[in-house]
Amino acid sequence: MPRLSERMGQLGTETAFEVLARAEELARAGRDVINLGIGQPDFKTPPHIVEAAVRALRDGHHGYTPAPGIPALREAVAADIAARRGVEVDPARIVVVPGGKVTMFFAILMFGEPGTEIMYPNPGFPIYESVIEYSGARAVPIPLLESQDFSFDADAVLASITPATRLIILNTPANPTGGAVPKSEIDKLAAGLAEHPEVVVLSDEIYSRIIYDDREHASLLAYPEIADRVILLDGWSKTFAMTGWRLGYAVWPEGLAEHATRLAINCHSCVNAPTQFAGIAALEGPQDAVGEMVAAFDERRSVIVDGLNALPGISCRMPGGAFYTFPNVTGTGLDARTFQNRLLEGAGVATVAGTSFGALGEGYVRFSYANSAENIRRALERVGDMLAGSNDPS
Repeated sequence: MPRLSERMGQLGTETAFEVLARAEELARAGRDVINLGIGQPDFKTPPHIVEAAVRALRDGHHGYTPAPGIPALREAVAADIAARRGVEVDPARIVVVPGGKVTMFFAILMFGEPGTEIMYPNPGFPIYESVIEYSGARAVPIPLLESQDFSFDADAVLASITPATRLIILNTPANPTGGAVPKSEIDKLAAGLAEHPEVVVLSDEIYSRIIYDDREHASLLAYPEIADRVILLDGWSKTFAMTGWRLGYAVWPEGLAEHATRLAINCHSCVNAPTQFAGIAALEGPQDAVGEMVAAFDERRSVIVDGLNALPGISCRMPGGAFYTFPNVTGTGLDARTFQNRLLEGAGVATVAGTSFGALGEGYVRFSYANSAENIRRALERVGDMLAGSNDPS
């Protein structure tokens, strides 16, 4: 075996893809598997977006593009930020990348090194902790507690800042919990961060348009006292059902866009051209499909939360955003990984153990409701059968 660098041992994974692979393996073997594990919309990309990519190919857009994205797309992003977040952004600060993970990787590598600390949500998207540890920085968890509807406590976050803190990662609405941080808590955090000018914030707002109950999404980019230290992460994957297109963007503070562009040149050169034209069509074209998708998620949210709460040993909070529930399963007597495995192998329902999202996810399991209401009801019946001792997935 070749000798790998020590840091490769620090790199984790995203278990949802492992669960998806096992679910597909079972399906190929003839099992009827209901997938409530993978975090992607079950809707197709709207036709006008697809057509924009096809047209770009037919028009000859087959070559390299500028590393940070074609100017028309960066301008469209800036216009969308102004319209939806009320913030004017210079398109020169926008770097288009092949998916949100790239922005995470770039930001963490910019600020993470031995002797530094990076704070991240736990339970949270597993790539945060994985890349922090890969960078050599110390990963400092921000606890997201069920008792607080999986929101963070701004005072606790501020109290955890040390002289070694370089970066704070926040995510609202959140994966895996569906938690949406109240604006009052964001207000408090922004005011406190004004006293820490050395700390940069990576604000992961990829689910910002998938939010319920007339909640107001508060973007950290909209706070002037810290706006010059906020990296905004967003993209097309969730909002426009474009996960496979691999298209995201970040707004970088003044001076950092140049570094992000240099990383892009060294990493992936540029995002493929036709996908960028599709991104323009998504932002500038009809938005009806987004509203219809969110309305469907909202209906399913009630179905799955009510159904989970009716099961013995399970309690589930109502998520404020995204398309995940994060029920507490401790009352079943099963740990998170055992629950996940028994449900998939015995009952044919794919979910993801809470421990895949950090140590504080023990006792919880992520259910995605990016599936039909009919399939969700069928899955809930199977969960009930599993808890009653039956593993018949029919």
